[in-house]
Amino acid sequence: MIQSMLTIVFLGTLPWMQQTGIALAWLGLVGGVAWGVHQSQLGSPLGSTEVTRELTRKVVHIGTGNVILLAWWLQIPAWVGIMASVLFSIVALLSYFFPLLPGINSVGRRSWGTFFYAASIGLLVAWFWPLHLPQFAVVGILVMTWGDGLAAIVGQRWGQHPYQLWGMNKSLEGSLTMTIVSGMVSAIVLMTLPLPGMVILSIAIAVSITSTILEAFSKLGLDNLTVPLGAAACSFWLSQGYL
Repeated sequence: MIQSMLTIVFLGTLPWMQQTGIALAWLGLVGGVAWGVHQSQLGSPLGSTEVTRELTRKVVHIGTGNVILLAWWLQIPAWVGIMASVLFSIVALLSYFFPLLPGINSVGRRSWGTFFYAASIGLLVAWFWPLHLPQFAVVGILVMTWGDGLAAIVGQRWGQHPYQLWGMNKSLEGSLTMTIVSGMVSAIVLMTLPLPGMVILSIAIAVSITSTILEAFSKLGLDNLTVPLGAAACSFWLSQGYL
């Protein structure tokens, strides 16, 4: 534990250009893995174009979101995170009209998830970095990254109890995964704050329920915005009076 804390402190003292370089290296690694998955699936006799795109999107979804952990541990300045969010938001918008992100977006695809994903990271960094409470931004992004990402995978592969909301196909298995993973992620991150154990447990339960509801009712990729902002806001507001 002490060694880990010293490592975080040391990384936080690196110049911002080196910090940013480490974060970009991680994103490059995620992109490389996603490209490899995309290429391998294209050669699979059981693969299809849509299955390949969906698997690639999940690799990017889960891998990219963890950059918020690097931003936290490296203590990357808020302006760097915000500028990166703006840049990637612009690229995401353009990718809906031009093939900038093949395998992740389809031209004209009826989802703005990639754009909302990039925007949510910038919004949460702008909100919590100046407060010196990056943990709440981390809660929001990781709930989306792991909760939403794994819920989609479980629902698509093992969902045996489907239901529909606003024309969207969901499953009880996927929603339950979202609830459990969101609660676990929230509890782990909040343990880094000076909060009583029962308060952490209560907040984690509230975040898990809130996130599941937001994910279930959000359309056109809007859950990539509502889930992280909702999870972060819920955990932040419920912690007031204890920090």
